Amino acid sequence: IRAEARAKWNDDLSRILVEGGTKTERTIFYTALYHVLIHPNILQDVNGEYPMMGSLKTGKTQHDRYTVYSLWDTYRNVHPLLSLLYPRKQLAMVQTMLDMYKEGGWLPKWELYSQETMTMEGDPSIIVLNDTWQRGIRDFDAQLAYEAMRKGADTPGKSNLLRPDNDDYLSRGYVPLREKFDNSVSHALEYYIADWNLGQFARSLGKTKEAQLYERRAQGYRHYYDKETGLLRPILPDGKFLTPFNPTLGRDFEPNPGFHEGNSWNYSFFVPHDIKGLCKLMGGEQKFVSKLQGIFDQGNYDPANEPDIAYPYLFTYFPKEAWRTQRLTKELLEKYYHNSPSGIPGNDDTGTMSAWAIYSMLGFYPDCPGSPSYALTTPVFDKVTIHLDSKYYKQPKLVISKG
Repeated sequence: IRAEARAKWNDDLSRILVEGGTKTERTIFYTALYHVLIHPNILQDVNGEYPMMGSLKTGKTQHDRYTVYSLWDTYRNVHPLLSLLYPRKQLAMVQTMLDMYKEGGWLPKWELYSQETMTMEGDPSIIVLNDTWQRGIRDFDAQLAYEAMRKGADTPGKSNLLRPDNDDYLSRGYVPLREKFDNSVSHALEYYIADWNLGQFARSLGKTKEAQLYERRAQGYRHYYDKETGLLRPILPDGKFLTPFNPTLGRDFEPNPGFHEGNSWNYSFFVPHDIKGLCKLMGGEQKFVSKLQGIFDQGNYDPANEPDIAYPYLFTYFPKEAWRTQRLTKELLEKYYHNSPSGIPGNDDTGTMSAWAIYSMLGFYPDCPGSPSYALTTPVFDKVTIHLDSKYYKQPKLVISKG
């Protein structure tokens, strides 16, 4: 059994072969890949039985049934990485998510052992389903997925397990701050990226009018833009901005009105589906780049908090500024990732921090979940060979050489 387990791990880890770099860098890289493969993990017993979603009933599956869906974290980079390296695993995870919908009536938000924990915010399953689809893994029930996605997006708030403040969101286009620490801006930003993904999925199914509806919703982030500070700012029920407003409040997980586990700086660039639109809103490329660089210079970048972990890659939207991405990814890898017990910045969040390191060491990153494109940086290794699954890719491998 031990030999078989070792062989299986070697097979999975050798999906990527790296050449060059130091021994420590290679250790960090493969440790990170190991971390990514820990969760979600298989739930069913040897006979295929598993606990059904949200009940005491037992089901039986013909495919692998997965559990531990920390989706607010993992939609950003773990699931895109699984789609690239292990598409059959990712397909089984998507099929599990749809089975959860059939069993419990909702897509998962943060599922643990077939129970919904309701941890964090947003509607992250939409993003995972669309991202998987856009990356070419399409052998799942798209109509069922679309039905499930729309339920979360369109159901009124009182009856909505995933979007409890959907009444405000649908009527106003944003979520106002109704209680001191209700994370209203964080909620809405997650809904915007989810609705943009739903729009992309609808468009791929030929549902143009519905796609336009969700894409319009995804532009609602503009409500929060405050010209005075040039940042996103909570809005009160009367439509006015929160006053007083301290954009640095919330650093190091300090409680903060409107934002979850972060401050306005951590969240103000979290519009991955419309970076060019956000740039225009902020006054153009020069002001956008200056403010974005200020996040790093002033100590407001948090490598352990998901909303801002793609920020180093946003400079690549402007070709003359791409050098900033190359410099930052090198600095951040060296500062926060080590071959030691404290070698990850904070909690790994079921592989999310590790996936950031993997991508950054390979030289590319999925800065916009739901889009099959990547932002580029300088790879750590001289040569990388990624072995691809012939069922989903025309070429047997992807080779990256450091020039």
